[in-house]
Amino acid sequence: MKRLLLAVAATGLGAGIAMADPVLGTWRTEADDGAYAHVKMQPCGDKVCGVIARTFNAQGEYKSPNLGKMLVRNMEPQGDGQYEGRVWRPSNDKIYLGKIDLEGNSLRLRGCVAGGLFCAKQTWTRVQ
Repeated sequence: MKRLLLAVAATGLGAGIAMADPVLGTWRTEADDGAYAHVKMQPCGDKVCGVIARTFNAQGEYKSPNLGKMLVRNMEPQGDGQYEGRVWRPSNDKIYLGKIDLEGNSLRLRGCVAGGLFCAKQTWTRVQ
């Protein structure tokens, strides 16, 4: 019984650490093909994932078919505000090697191919 309680406590502590990750929250992407999104970064196991929560274009908020889809996938914390995983680009439906650098309320995101030889970059800003 004592071991069970310790295991439950340790699991809760691990979840608390993941919840305290500074990259968690909602971020505004840069415009891509005339639209931008609010992406909710949240824990997915011991990694971080980002789901498209809201979408906007020149006319305002709209219901994109990409709502609820995972844009940032399995980003693993590397320390010092850096993460590595994968990112999905909705405009061409491709998944890239991804890296994140977090600095305060700015998140620099890179999606790369060819082992990092060619990368597209965006800087996201914190919404909440």
